Amino acid sequence: MTKHHQKKIKLGVEARRTKWAPIWVVVKKYGPGRKVHPSQITKRRRHWRQTKLKIKPRITPKRHLG
Repeated sequence: MTKHHQKKIKLGVEARRTKWAPIWVVVKKYGPGRKVHPSQITKRRRHWRQTKLKIKPRITPKRHLG
């Protein structure tokens, strides 16, 4: 695996963790009368411009050491 491939996998995992909650969760939590945006329930909020992920590539052994 290359460094670029590892970073893509980690970015994909983090993207799944920051999605908004489904609509039915709002009704379940607040009741049918309240209008709340689904993003209010999600704990991890992230925007691609404001907060960056500090992703480091996996440590690989140095090849010149044998």
